[in-house]
Amino acid sequence: MNNTPLSLADYGWSSHFQSQLDPKELGTTAPVRVLAVHRGTIEVAGPSFIGSLSTHMLEESDDEGRTTVGDWLLLDQQTHRPLRCLERHSLFKRREPGTGRSIQLIAANVDTLFIVSSCNQDFNLARLERFLTLARDAEVHPIVILTKADLADDPSSYMAETATLLPGLLVECLDARSRRDVACLKPWCGHGQTVALLGSSGVGKSTLANTLLEDNVQATRDVRADDAKGRHTTTGRSLHRLSAGGWLLDTPGMRELQLTDSEHGLEDVFADIVNLAAECRFNDCCHQSEPGCAVLMAIERGDLDQNRLRRYQKLIAENETNRASLAERRSRDRAFGKMVKRTMKGKRLRQESWTKTEGE
Repeated sequence: MNNTPLSLADYGWSSHFQSQLDPKELGTTAPVRVLAVHRGTIEVAGPSFIGSLSTHMLEESDDEGRTTVGDWLLLDQQTHRPLRCLERHSLFKRREPGTGRSIQLIAANVDTLFIVSSCNQDFNLARLERFLTLARDAEVHPIVILTKADLADDPSSYMAETATLLPGLLVECLDARSRRDVACLKPWCGHGQTVALLGSSGVGKSTLANTLLEDNVQATRDVRADDAKGRHTTTGRSLHRLSAGGWLLDTPGMRELQLTDSEHGLEDVFADIVNLAAECRFNDCCHQSEPGCAVLMAIERGDLDQNRLRRYQKLIAENETNRASLAERRSRDRAFGKMVKRTMKGKRLRQESWTKTEGE
């Protein structure tokens, strides 16, 4: 790559963002993209400004209003103060790990998701289904990348299992260290495109990132020999420029990915079960022992794997629980906000009353 200043298109700017600008903003604002988010600061870059901004300067209305990697911000051209965040065309989110009820944003404005798994004990269909649900819910094109193919006795078996998860799903099996192998991913890494790497620890994400970037940007660590589990290498989310002109977003390994508000993604990934359920005798069929259950009949015929049904039911229950928890939190936050407004209004009225009394 040369030292020529990057244009908005180079950063991933498109008509989706251009259409959100008011004519008055064209000459007074500077669009920048969020490259990294740290505690207290964010790194941004655009044709007219590259630097860090304090998070205290950002207006964040709720969890999903927080600034995340990949976002586009409009800055005042003179002061570089953030004015607003532009509407995203895609957003990856999950329920915050642990007992928290907050939403954690993963990345915004991603075009393609590289879901990384490996041809060893870490291979997990249930985890892949979660990542696929996340991608389809965000309306982002998913590609599953199976690494460590050079260490597997029969990598084709992993590919065959993965391909059953979603009709037309593209699955690539490769050695993440080999530039020749990784070259098959370049069509999604072109000018202005943004790709994200998502997967659990130790599957070779950082190795793949280094090969794609043609540099050792991310540190790598070996997996544990006893169970093939990985150690966290990437500790934060950040965008990196690819030699082909695109942008790569690497993420920390995720072993906990709680879904919430993901109905659309679940319907897409498990469309086979959803379509069968529409043929059940009862609209509220739970697919357990009800007569006329088309889903159970498909399992008996061998057309549907019972384990897939169990995984689907688990994700549905999880999504409903998390959505209810989120709705409860939002309701509580709204009630608190109203109370604060009432308190402030009462305080203002009392001050006005005192001022009036003193004036008399």
